[in-house]
Amino acid sequence: VQLQASGGGLVQAGGSLRLSCAASGRILKIKEFGWYRQAPGMPRDLVATISRGDWPNDADSPNYADSIKGRFTVSRGDAKNTVHLQMTGLRPEDTAVYYCFANVVPLGRSTAQPYWGQGTLVTVSS
Repeated sequence: VQLQASGGGLVQAGGSLRLSCAASGRILKIKEFGWYRQAPGMPRDLVATISRGDWPNDADSPNYADSIKGRFTVSRGDAKNTVHLQMTGLRPEDTAVYYCFANVVPLGRSTAQPYWGQGTLVTVSS
């Protein structure tokens, strides 16, 4: 399973960016899909993820860090096995490397395993 992230960059405070991540490989199901971030000298922290239940009619359930609630929106993409993070009202403290994360049930397996993408740098200038 590979995760390919894109969309980072430099933006002024108050601006917007959209991150995208595409998962590929032998994937049966992505149970949780989203983003973590790591600022210099800090641990990697949850930004936002979206979880899918075990039943076909289960709605997706988003989970957000308190620091970004109301500013960021995580969503599954129209393309299969993609996830987006729409970031608005960006602040200098949002500057970090953003990592795509997926909890994937691989084909032929019954339990989910965590996978990480390469980081994409988001820099917010004041």
